[in-house]
Amino acid sequence: MKKGIHPESYRPVVFKDMSNGEIFFSRSTAATKETIEIDGVTYPLFKLEISSSSHPFYTGKTKLVDTAGRVDKFMSRYQKRMDNRKK
Repeated sequence: MKKGIHPESYRPVVFKDMSNGEIFFSRSTAATKETIEIDGVTYPLFKLEISSSSHPFYTGKTKLVDTAGRVDKFMSRYQKRMDNRKK
């Protein structure tokens, strides 16, 4: 690796998958404002919407992850289009 291009401030960070609540530790430079206490030690907390523990590719289960209602909007537009074609 090239010297001088990688950050020096790696620290233990807790990553939390918000869709299933699973947590895991890693070293990271990610900036966080929240913290979590585990076994009496306080760590920075980085929240994830999806991780390998909840992603359908890794779990083999189909799961709809929609945080902004985009899928519902699409389905309503698609349904209107299908209704118009039937007429």
